[in-house]
Amino acid sequence: MRQGSWKHSSPTANQLISTQFHPPRKYHPHTTHHCLCSMFNAIPCYRNYYMGCSYEANLKQYLLSTKATPRYYGTVYDCYIPPPKFGYIRASPLPIKVDIPDNAKDVDTTPEEFDPFKTRHLEHPVSSGGTLTHLLKSSLGTGILSMPAAFKASGLWMGVFATILVSIICTYCAYNLVICAHVLYKKAGKTTMTYAEVAEEACLRGPSWSRKYGFVAKQIVLWGIFVTYFATGSCYAVIVAENFNYVAFNYIGTYDKRISVALLFLPFLCIAYVPNLKSLAPVSMVANVCMTVGLGITGYYLLTDIPSLSERPAVANFTSLPICISIVIFAIEAIGVVMPLENNMKSPQKFVGIFGVLNQGMTFVTIIYVMLGFLGYLKYGEATADSITLNLPKEEYAAQAVNLLIGLSVFFTYGLVFYVCLDIFWNEVKHRYASKEKLANYALRTVLVMINIIIAVLVPEIVPFVSLIGAFCFSILGLMCPVVIEILVFWDDGFGRFNWKLGKHVVIVFMAGLACVFGSKSAIAGIVKTFQ
Repeated sequence: MRQGSWKHSSPTANQLISTQFHPPRKYHPHTTHHCLCSMFNAIPCYRNYYMGCSYEANLKQYLLSTKATPRYYGTVYDCYIPPPKFGYIRASPLPIKVDIPDNAKDVDTTPEEFDPFKTRHLEHPVSSGGTLTHLLKSSLGTGILSMPAAFKASGLWMGVFATILVSIICTYCAYNLVICAHVLYKKAGKTTMTYAEVAEEACLRGPSWSRKYGFVAKQIVLWGIFVTYFATGSCYAVIVAENFNYVAFNYIGTYDKRISVALLFLPFLCIAYVPNLKSLAPVSMVANVCMTVGLGITGYYLLTDIPSLSERPAVANFTSLPICISIVIFAIEAIGVVMPLENNMKSPQKFVGIFGVLNQGMTFVTIIYVMLGFLGYLKYGEATADSITLNLPKEEYAAQAVNLLIGLSVFFTYGLVFYVCLDIFWNEVKHRYASKEKLANYALRTVLVMINIIIAVLVPEIVPFVSLIGAFCFSILGLMCPVVIEILVFWDDGFGRFNWKLGKHVVIVFMAGLACVFGSKSAIAGIVKTFQ
């Protein structure tokens, strides 16, 4: 790559910076290309900024909108720009000139006195208590209904051990993700970041070999979240159908449960058509009330006529242990909400710490999950169903009420899960439909719901769905990605004496890999059985 000329004297505000741009010798449209550019600080320039625009307008718009702080890397400024997915790049006449606004930071580094927490300004900041409440609501989801099935796959006491171990690892990874974000806030001069942006910044501000992977890392996390929540939406359709069938079968006889899943298309579409998250707030409140009442009645049944501990095996067959671990990961993992919660806190420092919001919330969640899983398997043994509510006596009205309440709760929760997927997908395609934005948006909603229901019809089983999502999606997003981010962020600090930190990372990645491979294998085997 040819080097461009650069006039560098640590320019500050109101100084004019010019650089000569020479196109790279090689460019592959499906990978990346590099250019010698003065004003990007190795921060990616997205399609929205440069497609069909000149580099001059592009650079100025990027600086004004993000207040990026370029960093000098020696003789040249190395800048990674991902290729456009649509359109082309048009370079402006050279040299490029960009005016630095009065409030721009020094070009070399972000000021050491920059405090991202004092600088953060939120219209509606959330207190620590409010954040803890949101964390509990996010973690105590539908996965709790399958905890007794996880204990069935592992054994009574092995289930306790596995749940606590997985909870510690998941909490540790989420904790370190927030710590890394706090470090990157200061380096990037930002006050908030999404999970995908943390992954991107970790690459761009890590060792030199990682900088070209910033855009790729962001896309992996972003679309990983999409796949995870989209699959969860299909799982919700199966759970709703199973709970409603529990009551319907008692009165009108049995029928193919795929029919009831298919009939959910229109109700789910109505939820998906709710225009925004603010409008979903009352729906979410109804879901929380239904879930709380349903779990309360379920607890009453579990504490009635409890059998002896000796009647249940302490350790089950080790071949089914990956199923247990996958279900627990699905149930307890909350990596997708960690950064949004932290970003909206009034005092973000209180999110971490020994007695921080994260540790408090995850400790309480772990206790609840262990209790429900333990009591559920102790009560029903090998007859434990995929969802504990399906074990309740069908002829009793209270048990029927539980299934209807749980089904309604999951149905109303679908809107929140769907909105995450819609937001990611819509932001990628909305520029194509500027003239018919509203029509295209609702058409996309319809297609996504339709695909959700089709997947649920093809695989109308709860445990295989839950296991696959936990094993494959959450193992990568919740365990592997935070470890890689931590390695990149603290690369210059080393790995401690005898590289003990690196050994810790290897252990976590190894365990996540085992859960991903063997858990996915068991889940896929369960899915295959549904077609036989």
